[in-house]
Amino acid sequence: MKKLLILVIIMTTWISMAQVTMKGIVKDSIGTPLEMANVIAINKQTKKLDSYGFTDSHGNYKLNLKKNTSYAVKVSYIGKKTSQIEIITKEESVTRDIELLSDDALDEVNITYKMPVTVKGDTIVYDADSFKSGTEKKLGDVLQKLPGVEVNDDGEIEVEGKTVKKVMVEGKDFFDGDSKLATKNIPADAIDKVEVLKNHSEVRQLSSVTDNEDNVVINLKLKEGKKNFWFGEVTAGVGIATEDKRYLAHPKLFYYSPKYSLNIITDVNNIGEVAFTMRDYFKFTGGFRSFGESNGTNFNVASNDISFLTLRNNRAKNIEAQFGAVNFSYSPKKTWDISGFAIYSGNTTEMEEKTNSIYSNAGIDIDNLPPTSQEIIATETREDNTIQTSDLGLFKVSSTYKPNSDNQFDYDVFAKVSGQRQTQTTLSTRTYLNADDEVVPINQLTQQNPFSLNQNLNYYYTLDDKNIFAFEGQHLWQDEDPFYNAELERLSFANLIGLNVSANPFNVDQTKRIKTNKFDGKLDYYYVLNSKNNINLTAGATLSDQQFDSNIFEILDGNRNTISNVNSINDVNFTFDDLYAGLHYKFITGIFTFNQGFTLHNYTTKNIQLGSTERINFTRFLPDASIKINLKKSETLRLNYSMQTSFTDVNQLAEGYVFNNYNSLYSGNRELENALLHNVNLSYFSFNMFNYTNIFGVINYTKRIDAIKSNTQFIDVNQVRTSVNSQFPDESISARFRFEKSHRKFKYSLGGNVTYGESNSLVTSRLTNEAVNRLAKTFSQSYESRFSTNFREAPNFDIGYNVAINNSNIGGVENSFTTHSPYLNFDAFFLKEFAFTSKYTYNQVINQGTTIDRYGFLDADVTYQKKNSNWEYKLGVTNILDSSGLNQNSSNDILVSNSTYVIQPRIAVLSVKYNL
Repeated sequence: MKKLLILVIIMTTWISMAQVTMKGIVKDSIGTPLEMANVIAINKQTKKLDSYGFTDSHGNYKLNLKKNTSYAVKVSYIGKKTSQIEIITKEESVTRDIELLSDDALDEVNITYKMPVTVKGDTIVYDADSFKSGTEKKLGDVLQKLPGVEVNDDGEIEVEGKTVKKVMVEGKDFFDGDSKLATKNIPADAIDKVEVLKNHSEVRQLSSVTDNEDNVVINLKLKEGKKNFWFGEVTAGVGIATEDKRYLAHPKLFYYSPKYSLNIITDVNNIGEVAFTMRDYFKFTGGFRSFGESNGTNFNVASNDISFLTLRNNRAKNIEAQFGAVNFSYSPKKTWDISGFAIYSGNTTEMEEKTNSIYSNAGIDIDNLPPTSQEIIATETREDNTIQTSDLGLFKVSSTYKPNSDNQFDYDVFAKVSGQRQTQTTLSTRTYLNADDEVVPINQLTQQNPFSLNQNLNYYYTLDDKNIFAFEGQHLWQDEDPFYNAELERLSFANLIGLNVSANPFNVDQTKRIKTNKFDGKLDYYYVLNSKNNINLTAGATLSDQQFDSNIFEILDGNRNTISNVNSINDVNFTFDDLYAGLHYKFITGIFTFNQGFTLHNYTTKNIQLGSTERINFTRFLPDASIKINLKKSETLRLNYSMQTSFTDVNQLAEGYVFNNYNSLYSGNRELENALLHNVNLSYFSFNMFNYTNIFGVINYTKRIDAIKSNTQFIDVNQVRTSVNSQFPDESISARFRFEKSHRKFKYSLGGNVTYGESNSLVTSRLTNEAVNRLAKTFSQSYESRFSTNFREAPNFDIGYNVAINNSNIGGVENSFTTHSPYLNFDAFFLKEFAFTSKYTYNQVINQGTTIDRYGFLDADVTYQKKNSNWEYKLGVTNILDSSGLNQNSSNDILVSNSTYVIQPRIAVLSVKYNL
């Protein structure tokens, strides 16, 4: 790795020494500098674009040119005549100012060569071919090479530090709510241009009165040969040199026309490529957003999945995946658009994991212990073998009707259905031994078939230039039915829930049913005083009704017996009502934009359980404010403050015992009160097109008062938990930053995340049986560096070094984990028709200064495609080093753990792809 880094530095230095700089100022006829003028240099011998750039706010431009070369330098600007000058470079840099004359015709600027990047207001347009080297296969490979754009391992896109809300193709939504399906599936060779739409508003009428600073959308323009024609690919492959049969099949078809579009994506394989994980399913919003984001109320309906494990880095011991998705759009008329999608994912996953845990000492009265006593409750070593089967389905239909510029009507319906089953066998050092001194395994079964239907109805009306109305309504119907079964020898809290304590083994079932009916609606009125001032009046409501039922059963002699203990039964009805009205005033003065106001809420909750009713009613005033400073066109500084009221849902209010897992029992608290959150956020964003430097930084501070926290009572390492309002505040501060600079052939970046938090929870002492407060301090850091090249003919490198540091002090138990992760991606053409790509990551995990694990992953493939042929042949190998697993560490309010997770072995696949 060090030798390769030295080689990259030498190459960079050599290329830099072979260049000279041409710089100067672009002015108009009266000497005024012109910002964002296009400047390009075309090599007169090769007829290729060697360098390009934009002028800064002072009119400065800079081009990196080859020595002793003849160039045609063209400068263009909207409303000015294009200027062209001839120049022959020598051994020294050149300074040349350029004057542009007015163009009375005011025609659109005509540039005879494609600009790699153009800027049109809040839209940045990238010419995709200008950044491709030829080894790119999917959209994500192209986006990684664009200045200011990043794609993470999950396929999520960031532009200048802001998450992309959605991806469109030819102005039509592509699976609204998930950019991963776009980055992993859209063919790279179909993309002509990538349009980054900043400050994007879905509603034209609201674009001037609402803040869309964080709303970033990407729109893809297709090449001419891909419009009005089917395009895509069909891939099939089989494993080679493996004992078990490996296979894959990836048919993907796309069709786009002005009136309608259709996208079909399928994927069947058992080589560990998961197109859509359970984690993707739960976070997939379908483009729906929470109303509480802006009105000051934080009330979210929780998911009730019980201990369903998620993949680590999308890897597991064995994965069989099936995926199918269809996305469509149709325009019956110019004023009406219909779109939607259907997604199915069926996975069978086998996971194996070994975990070492250290439990915190907060449950022991340390002051009364002798100095030689242990300062921890216990340690535990656990081995888990898990098999998951899941069938996940998502469906959405959307309609947008715009009869004229003053009216817009939107309707969306989004459904999620699934069938999930997980069986888990656990061996723990805390379980009993049988008569032969063998550890008796713990068997767990979890399954559920949840369903949710979300509807959205919006109407926007512009009365005139001064008056704008907006109504937004959203309804959620959700039905969840998680089932849990545990069979084990040892159950320390059996007597708490009324089990037969002499049972051997314990065999326990738990049924739950949670139904949610929730409506959100608000009406906004905007009065526009002038182009720089407007007033916003808001009236809205959140109305929620939840029903929570649960029972615990004991299986004895093959019979399923209901536990009659009142502590093991839940029959709860919880309603939450929030009626609110708000006033905000937004004005612009110079480079400052101020938006401040308040929302007045009247909250009412009603909790019916155990034969009684508890009501809470109160009013709260919630202010918020925002100050934005536009330092330059693409440089902003913003300070936000907000106060929020946070409520729990029915899950933490039901007082009957429910199982979290075999060694964790939970009982809610009907007397829980709301928490109050103060949040301050300072952010800075700068994207300098003059020198292609992207800088952003965000500092966020949160203080939670009366936060809902766990009160944990230990019975050995088994836990009985409830929830309480903490009398001590929780505080956290985090910072995120990135510096990125792009050249024509290079791109490098430095970034990091730092978070420090102090939180409080209660643990009931085993000695005094009193709840004692425990302060947990966590300090996590992650830093990343990256250097990548983008040559058209030479080999390309993507090299980086990531470091993650996690320090924790939980109830006096201190721990520190550091993970070093250098990586190298490499791709190159050879023998004209062959391409080689590889990805290597090395990981070293250090705990308290001692290395506890080292592992690396190396994937590589060789492809062959004859020029102008639609057929492509590939030999791909994953996990070439045959690494057996990966390491992960974590901590919470009661323990610190480190785990080793088994992954699939080396797999080689020979595949054939036909490009349509």
